[in-house]
Amino acid sequence: MRHYEMVFIVHPDQSEQVPAMVERYRTMVTGRGGRIHRVEDWGRRQMAYPIQKMHKAHYVLMNIECDNETLTELEHAFKFNDAVLRHLTVAMKEAVLAPSPMMKEEKSRSLTDKPTDRPTERSAERAPERAAAAATAPAPAAD
Repeated sequence: MRHYEMVFIVHPDQSEQVPAMVERYRTMVTGRGGRIHRVEDWGRRQMAYPIQKMHKAHYVLMNIECDNETLTELEHAFKFNDAVLRHLTVAMKEAVLAPSPMMKEEKSRSLTDKPTDRPTERSAERAPERAAAAATAPAPAAD
């Protein structure tokens, strides 16, 4: 069996159907003796260019290990599912288990978006500079 990485883009109106679609594809692979190594739901994202006059779509990544017949069946399912706008399958040399760069980006973004109660190191470093600049600034003239 060979390893594959698949990304498919789902119509944005069908986003709520994605978990059922992933489960259906998962059973197709595991039912024929294959394995799922990684499934990542990237959610709704802006596309690089419009497809069917849509600018956003739902992205899903799957890393699987299966035989050629299962791969053909999966691609056939992608092709004849109207909700799947595009799909890409890439043969891999080995199973990929680590999070993809897209998920690493999401995790780092979620960590940096959290509001903090304390000032950042950078603003704390500049506090003395601001105080010195304010002390040397000329006082406003009184009328």
